[in-house]
Amino acid sequence: MMSLVRWLHRYSAFIVIALTYGWACVSIYRYRTKEEPPGTITLRYAHWQLEPGVRIALDELARDYQRTVNPRVRIIQNVIPESIYGQWASTQLMGGTAPDIINTGLGLPYYIWVMYLNRYFIPLTSIVNAPNPYNRGTDLSNMPLRLTYHDAMRMGYIDELQEYMTLPLSQFIVRIFYNKDLLEKLTGSATPPKTYRAFIAACATIRSQTNAAGAHYIPIAASQYHYVMWDNYMCDALTYPALRKADFNRDGTVGNDETFAAFRAGLLSFKNFPPLRARFAMVRDLCDNCQPGFTGVTRDEAVFLFAQQRVVFMSTGTWDVRSLQQQAEGKYRVGIMDYPMPTPDDPVFGPYLEGPVFDRPFTGFCPAITRTCKHPDIALDFLLFAASKMHNERFNATVGWIPAIINTRMDDALRGFEPHMEGVYACLNFNLGGETWVKYAQLYALYKVNQISYDEFATQFESFYKDRGLRDFMELQRDWRRSMVTSEQMLTGIRAQALAATGALARSAWVKYRVMTAARQVWPEISHAEQLQLVLDGPRSGGVGPYEYSSNVLARIRARLAAHAPAEPPP
Repeated sequence: MMSLVRWLHRYSAFIVIALTYGWACVSIYRYRTKEEPPGTITLRYAHWQLEPGVRIALDELARDYQRTVNPRVRIIQNVIPESIYGQWASTQLMGGTAPDIINTGLGLPYYIWVMYLNRYFIPLTSIVNAPNPYNRGTDLSNMPLRLTYHDAMRMGYIDELQEYMTLPLSQFIVRIFYNKDLLEKLTGSATPPKTYRAFIAACATIRSQTNAAGAHYIPIAASQYHYVMWDNYMCDALTYPALRKADFNRDGTVGNDETFAAFRAGLLSFKNFPPLRARFAMVRDLCDNCQPGFTGVTRDEAVFLFAQQRVVFMSTGTWDVRSLQQQAEGKYRVGIMDYPMPTPDDPVFGPYLEGPVFDRPFTGFCPAITRTCKHPDIALDFLLFAASKMHNERFNATVGWIPAIINTRMDDALRGFEPHMEGVYACLNFNLGGETWVKYAQLYALYKVNQISYDEFATQFESFYKDRGLRDFMELQRDWRRSMVTSEQMLTGIRAQALAATGALARSAWVKYRVMTAARQVWPEISHAEQLQLVLDGPRSGGVGPYEYSSNVLARIRARLAAHAPAEPPP
């Protein structure tokens, strides 16, 4: 007996560990058996949306699918916090233990997601030109799947892979939220200002008044998170004229490399490009109406100010609609307004704002099917079910988001979020990375809090940008050159697919290979060489941009027009 006691005492720690391990194994087995009864097909869906509405909506969607399509299917959500989503996705995908469906796009650099999509996920290109079977009986019944999306399924298409990889389920738009009751109390009007000058005047009226505690009201609630939206959807539109001077590859945008090349070549300058000065003037107007110290404030602190009714306006997106409405319930009314833009006759901004602001609406909540999925056909069928007109409308109504599918109804609270599909957009990007971007961020923060003027900002940053920026620009070129290896690997895989394909699939595969070779290897090489020449040697053709004409060319055009002009009729 004593020997048994001594033996138990000696090995007690191991016994506890063994019993705990055995208990854990039995518990997991019982839980999995209960979760996945025999004969059940279980699909696991991973995403990072911790909001209760998202989980409720997905559960409802899964129950509808189980009830109306396949009673054997169970959808189980794996909800992963945003802070670790990228690391978690990498671990699961590399380890071969990934769920069947994963929402993509968060936690990792874009190029990493592209490589993951290419290696670990199933392409969906083969089904996008066929009708969605779950739209049968609706006005979308004969329409190709991709055309049933507001953005023609653009966000599901990966340029680098030339493949559709995801089936987005929601659309997101950014607008201005405002406190209706507070706006009416402070300005005498419940109608939000429509134009920029009316908005600035309303902000001045709001700022001049105090609450019961003697504190001044604040027109705009801002933070590191929120202020970026004011820049993106108001100020940056004034830089659109830079497109004519800096879009060297003529793709309709101006990248960070093109911006640097234009400045280095003397085609653009902070002091000699009036739209840029106008852009910073608008920044000054907006920042003067934000709360003091907003550049160091977190997202939650700005929302707290809005909830306390100390602030009238706050810019955010559809993802915050439900939470803001719940905070305001029974206390005040929340309204949604469009960004107030300058009129064409505005003396400061009118000459440079060439049209309405393009919204760049983006579809999100983008699920993709992993290659380790045991039932990819059923996973795809479930996603098609979720992307159908009726169920996509119902899913987003529960969450409080905008449906990704056309001809659907949205929540009445989202009526102010209809996207503007035509207009102008930002055409300058100073983010070269490295020391250049650090310098820009430091000086821009000082400018926003009015510690330096525009001329001081321009003097300090432009010389640094053109001098030290060359180092960061050349590093960009080296990074691009390093990425050529990845492109070669990807093209090798696509070429192998083309060699193995037969019939019509072979023709399609070779077209894809040729297009991708041109898009990723040939044209970028030419474009980068031209930019490098501009950076090192300066502009050609008399210092004109890609969409401009030199004075000599304009003179020849006028002479040609005059020579071919019809004679004036006799009096």
